[in-house]
Amino acid sequence: MIVITAAIFGALLGAGRARAHGGRLADMLQWGGSFAILFAVVGMIVSIIIERSI
Repeated sequence: MIVITAAIFGALLGAGRARAHGGRLADMLQWGGSFAILFAVVGMIVSIIIERSI
């Protein structure tokens, strides 16, 4: 659940960042995808740490 939430948040954050810098649709998709992957990986690591500590 953390991974999905982090990926969605990352996609929205990346697309918003590209839009704020005057990016076109392709820029927003690329930044959104990149941020989604990054946040999903971080979310996965957090999920593993939480699961191992319980």
